[in-house]
Amino acid sequence: MPIATTDPATGEVLRTYDEMPPDRIDAAIAAAHRAFAELRGTSVAQRARWLTAAADLLDAERDDIARVMTTEMGKTYAAAKAEAAKCAAACRFYADNAERFLADEPADAAAVGARRAVVRYQPIGPVLAVMPWNFPLWQVIRFAAPALTAGNTGLLKHASNVPQTALWLGELFGRAGFPEGAFTALLVGSSAVERILTDPRVRAATLTGSEPAGRSIAAIAGRELKKTVLELGGSDPFVVMPSADLDRAAEVATTARCQNNGQSCIAAKRFIVHADVFDAFTERFVDRMAALRVGDPMDERTDVGPLASERGRNEVAAQVRDAAERGARVLCGGEVPDRPGWWYPPTVVTDLTPEMRMWGEEVFGPAAGLYRVSSYDEAVEVANGTSFGLGANAWTRDPEEQERFATDLDAGSVFVNGMTTSYPQLPFGGVRNSGYGRELSALGMREFCNVKTVWVGEGGPSAGAGAHAE
Repeated sequence: MPIATTDPATGEVLRTYDEMPPDRIDAAIAAAHRAFAELRGTSVAQRARWLTAAADLLDAERDDIARVMTTEMGKTYAAAKAEAAKCAAACRFYADNAERFLADEPADAAAVGARRAVVRYQPIGPVLAVMPWNFPLWQVIRFAAPALTAGNTGLLKHASNVPQTALWLGELFGRAGFPEGAFTALLVGSSAVERILTDPRVRAATLTGSEPAGRSIAAIAGRELKKTVLELGGSDPFVVMPSADLDRAAEVATTARCQNNGQSCIAAKRFIVHADVFDAFTERFVDRMAALRVGDPMDERTDVGPLASERGRNEVAAQVRDAAERGARVLCGGEVPDRPGWWYPPTVVTDLTPEMRMWGEEVFGPAAGLYRVSSYDEAVEVANGTSFGLGANAWTRDPEEQERFATDLDAGSVFVNGMTTSYPQLPFGGVRNSGYGRELSALGMREFCNVKTVWVGEGGPSAGAGAHAE
């Protein structure tokens, strides 16, 4: 894929970029290595001050970077501004909490024959971040804010269709005061990733993206014995039980399916509804989906803009067409509009069966699948019936069902009576083919730390000498 800004609303290529040559890649890695030696010697308090300065820049330049995001990948301008604001809030969260998250944790010294024993969190070095286009600011910040504040440095390989956003991010942390080379955007294609990750100065990698990309990164890192965190795809279930508030569930379902023009790993995609309320929920849901305004993403009145790429739009259209040809019913939408750009309308499909692509694949656009179930057990079986396990929604006012869903849904996050989203305060990540490791919260900050045991004796012969070797 060429490195270029292409307006998804028109298909017009606005700007192209040359790929970074090998010598500049090597220079960026060397700079990240030098910056790590400097950054790890600074105090957490100093890094927190720089991170607060980055938050201030995000707030001050929110509207400008939002316009860039909308131009590059088609999210509505309102959503882009909200994304930038969320990034600023996440930076402030880590600035406020980093010292607590990274503080030594006392252990029971007496139990291990020590005068003092603690767990210490220390940075590990330069980390390669391979990031996607769908939340081009947030996905990067949720890695960079905790990683830099922990004392690591970052090398960003962003998606090739958001180069202007990548370059802005590549300068953000230096402008905020972090050492030169602490965070660098590399305008490179996917073919350069292995060369970067195998460099001995690069100590780990994080990727948010597709399952094939995750497998590739994991294979390279495994061969090199380097830490990885992977946040991959999702086909999140949205379960509606008889006791649910159907009006509220349908309202949230519409937002959950069409947020970011339907291009979100944690968007609700499979709507699993108990037979007792299936018709009532479906009527409400279809009415709301059909009423969404599709149009210019810069217009504040627009609900759904274009998809980010022609390939992505065509994939969604093919999945819906496959279902319809195999007997599914399209209740609204389902037709590619005859206009320039990469548009697809909010769509609801029902009567899905396992041989249809929509049954088991992730649908990365504003198309929802409806599934009728007759019991709690069948709802859980269908919900867990894919290879994914990122997030899950359950709608029920029955306290017993709420607790059962929280346990039985096989996902990294379960949200009951509310939309699945990511918060800096809570860990985020998946299970099964949705990846491993966690971002956000204290756990996300510690993913790229050496969790070091420190044992201090009295200064004479070790109390543990001659004991077990391990």
